[in-house]
Parts: sequence; structure tokens; C-alpha cells
Amino acid sequence: MAKKPPKPAPRRIFQERLKMTALPLYFEGFLLVKRSEYHEYKHYWTELRGATLFFYTDKKSIIHVDKLDVLDLIRLTEQNSAEKNCANFTLILPKEEVHLKTENTESGEEWRGFILTVKELSVPQSVSLLPGQVIRLHEVLEKEKKRRSERQQLPVTSVEKEKAPSEEQVIALNPMPACFYTVSRKEATEMLEKNPSLGNMILRPGSDSRNYSITIRQETDMPRVKHYKVVSTGENYTIELEKPVTLPSLFNVIDYFVKETRGNLRPFIYSTDDNFGQELNTEGTSKKLKKNPLCHMK
Repeated sequence: MAKKPPKPAPRRIFQERLKMTALPLYFEGFLLVKRSEYHEYKHYWTELRGATLFFYTDKKSIIHVDKLDVLDLIRLTEQNSAEKNCANFTLILPKEEVHLKTENTESGEEWRGFILTVKELSVPQSVSLLPGQVIRLHEVLEKEKKRRSERQQLPVTSVEKEKAPSEEQVIALNPMPACFYTVSRKEATEMLEKNPSLGNMILRPGSDSRNYSITIRQETDMPRVKHYKVVSTGENYTIELEKPVTLPSLFNVIDYFVKETRGNLRPFIYSTDDNFGQELNTEGTSKKLKKNPLCHMK
């Protein structure tokens, strides 16, 4: 009996990723990924959006920790796997070889089919898929042809914006990162301690109400909580580290922490919209969490 496909990421997470990437979702699921700089395989929730593979630490993460342009693909080769019910194949790129493993052989055929369809702009005959799966490939093929055709008709500046949405576009769609909460230092610490599965990094207002702070909780020999000040300098934001880092937006600040820790830090995000207003019990009292305000703190 075929293994059930993984459930998609929650709808709100899907919408956030769509805003961040500005690319249509064609296929998704878990993959074991090994790039040239990795010492071992990493387990990623992976999305094929447009002609790009985006890698996330889990289903709930909004910011990807790595990505791969499928259009750079030279060749896709299958590898014999010693593991039962596991597909193993390699993406040959100009500067590296990326090894991928899937949870079962069926999903391996699907990944191969979608990747090759987007790369070649034709449905491959070499994959063994059910009629319904082949229909999906043809649907993706038409969508990708239309997307590329529309991009070719746009001015160069518009195409660049589609590849990487400007900060103005992202901020207009979502004024604050999804892990921003108007909570105190103590409340942020308690949120991370009580809900480790939801993430380990919170963006919150600073003590002076004009700047911001990042609260993180890391599991080493014993859990450690740290706080980093993020200073608003007009159009930019500076993270106060030993060597200060200045970035153009709070989205970039979150992205910096995620990438610098290779995904060990994950934005703290409630998994469903029903949780947004849930109460945080603190010393016998309950307090509503305010999330993503549309105006700046005064």
C-alpha cells in the first residue's frame, strides 16, 4: 500500500512563503539533502516554487535556510540505494553535486518528475507515475510556461522584482515578521520555554519602545536564553553584536539569525490562526498576545 503523501504546510504559513518568494508552489514534501558544504544529510521540508527549490527546517518555518535554482541543472542521475523504499538521486550542477533522498520510492518519482518538468519545460517520459500524477505534471508545465512567458514580456526591472521582492513589497504585504510579538523580555522567555516546538526566536519591542530586541533559546548542554538589541537607525536596523551588523529591514534581521546558525534558530510562530490570540499565563494572570501590529510602537 502506497504511503500517504505528507500533509501540506498550514495555510497561513503557505501564504507567508508566497509573499516572501513571489513564486507559485508546484510540489512539496520532506527531503534529505546533502550539498557540497554539508558534512551529512539534512532533513528539510522542501518546496518547488517556480524553478527554485526552497529548503525549510520544518513545515512551520517561513524563512528558508537554503535554496537551489533548478534552471542550473545539468543532469539528474539516479543512485542505487541500499535503504529499502528510499529513492536516492543526484542533481548535477555547474559547481556542485546535490544529493537527495526521499522517504519512499513513489515520492522520489514525483520529485524527479516535477524537477525535470520545470527544467526541461516538458513532461519526462522516464518517470513511472500514475495517470493522476502525470496530469499534475502537465498542469504545472502549463503554469510554468505561462509564468516564464509573462516574465519575458516584463521590463528587466520588473523581472528582477519578481525574482526577489523588494523590501517595500514585503513590508506592504506583511508589516512585521511573523515572529514579532508585543511582549516583555520575561514573557518572551516564558513563551520559548513553554512552547519549544513552535520555534526558538522571538522579535519583540525593545525596553525603550523605539528599538527592538531578539530573544533566543538554544539547547546546548543546558537551555540558554539570550537577548540581542536591534537598533533602528532610520532606514536600517543594526544588531548590536561584537561586530555590529546593519541590515535594511527586520525581515533581514530574522533571516540573518537563521542563516548564521544554519537553521538552528527558528522563528517562533503559532501553527494555526486559532492560536494567535491564545493567552499566555504568567504568575496566575492571563494576558492577550498582540501580534503583527500595523503601526509602529510609540
